[in-house]
Amino acid sequence: MADDRADAFLRLIRSAQRGRLKVYLGYSAGVGKTYRMLEEGHRLKAEGIDVVIGLLETHGRADIAKLAQGLEAVPRRTQEYHGIAVEEMDVDAVLARKPQVSLIDELAHTNIPGSRNAKRYEDVQDILAAGIHVISTLNVQHLESLYNVVESAVGVKVRERIPDAILAEADEIVDVDLATADLRQRLEEGKIYPAERVEAALANFFTPSNLEKLREMTLRELASQIDLRRREAQGAEAGASSDQVMVCLSSHGPNSERLLRYGSRLAGRLNRNWYAVYVQTPSEEATVIDAAVQRHLSESLTLAKALGAMVFTYQGEDIADTLLRFAREYRVGHIIVGRAQPKPFWKRFGRNTNIVEILIRNARGITVVVLDTGAELPGSVRPRPEVAEEATAGTATAGFSDAEEADSRRLSRWMSPRRIVIREAAADKEEVLRALASTIGPVTGDGDAETLFQSIMKRESEGSTFFNEGVAFPHVRVEGLAEPVVALGLTKEGVIGVAADKPIEIVFLLLSPAEVPEAQVRLLGLASRAAQSRRLMQVLRSVRTPEEAVQAIRDWESRE
Repeated sequence: MADDRADAFLRLIRSAQRGRLKVYLGYSAGVGKTYRMLEEGHRLKAEGIDVVIGLLETHGRADIAKLAQGLEAVPRRTQEYHGIAVEEMDVDAVLARKPQVSLIDELAHTNIPGSRNAKRYEDVQDILAAGIHVISTLNVQHLESLYNVVESAVGVKVRERIPDAILAEADEIVDVDLATADLRQRLEEGKIYPAERVEAALANFFTPSNLEKLREMTLRELASQIDLRRREAQGAEAGASSDQVMVCLSSHGPNSERLLRYGSRLAGRLNRNWYAVYVQTPSEEATVIDAAVQRHLSESLTLAKALGAMVFTYQGEDIADTLLRFAREYRVGHIIVGRAQPKPFWKRFGRNTNIVEILIRNARGITVVVLDTGAELPGSVRPRPEVAEEATAGTATAGFSDAEEADSRRLSRWMSPRRIVIREAAADKEEVLRALASTIGPVTGDGDAETLFQSIMKRESEGSTFFNEGVAFPHVRVEGLAEPVVALGLTKEGVIGVAADKPIEIVFLLLSPAEVPEAQVRLLGLASRAAQSRRLMQVLRSVRTPEEAVQAIRDWESRE
């Protein structure tokens, strides 16, 4: 079986034009992930593939060090941190060496400050973008969406975590499994940790109960990934039906992180787009709330994006009504909200006092999931069988003809070089949107770009995609529009006057027919997926002409 899997990855390597990622997934240190990675390195080398070790962590294990012999290792770089010399992977050296395959251990590792990237998975993304294939290792507890589940199950706060999308985008995942009794025996024999650490490890993390729980999580995650790939291969298009997932955020809500991680897991099970929505009331404007609340909200929204959500901030006085209007417009099938906390007597009257009850009462046809964020969350998210069937049944075309269905899944299908604006200098939000509207105006029928611009700005005033991480997705539904339209704004110096952790350099303006609400959902899904490609975003930031921008997106789509 192992030889078959290695042969499959070998075929991928020889047929690929871009770097491919293979991940050996396990449930604990010592199950054999690194050993299997090195074994495959030797096998590929014997097949004539140019293989190097980009980064290997032996942790003092003699068998790992011995197995690494015979494989070329790219020298690490040394950097001083707080007076201590720390060795990290030299990404630039790996890129300069340009092997066919690089073996890179511990995908979830956090680099020291001052490194090229904050996380090793970002290093891996850069290496993949250069056309180098990567084989790596990962323990299941490092997945971001499992943080609370792992904490409640085994009592461990995992500090180093990676977005689930990194594993989901891997070309191949191999489960490295070992019976828990065998793993504990390996630990007792000193094959995992030094002798002085064995007794404490056996009594704490490596208990039979903990290991069985982690092993079960790994098998469930692998099954989930297999199911996701099966549905994608069958053409089940995320966003084509009204079953999206929405997480409701609050500036004061405790444990918003748990809501987001739960939403991420549910959306992954359903293979659907998902949204994180925050409604800002007049009492929560930036000039009113204190710095601590602002920081909590910003951290929640940033985590939502890291987990793969599209983030929206709305302004409104009636929170429940705003959330329900969003749910209907964006074809939401599941609303996830935290259980309301007890309030003092004088706060139990007036608007926004019973948001959860109003959602449950008025969310006709929508499943409302109310989580007690102060309690432990369930160990896994299992949608009802009938929900899973609904998510995969049929091929709703979101307003597209059967002949166009396959092509409609490409963002470039709705783009044109004449609708791409490239600016060297910084520009404010209105300038960028007005320039993009001027490229689209004639398509709407009346040719009035100013009317279109005003519609976009009105929509933005009601609620805009959260401007962060360098990309924005303003969008509007247009009466009488024959088909979706995408315009692209590239600002080399960024959009000024927008509060964001990263300058906004890329703006996707998305127009969809008002008469076909599913089209907006699909278009947002396509744009969101494009924005999650680190390599594509890097290329778009460097293009010089509109034609190059369109071609970059087409090249990315053909590789995907």
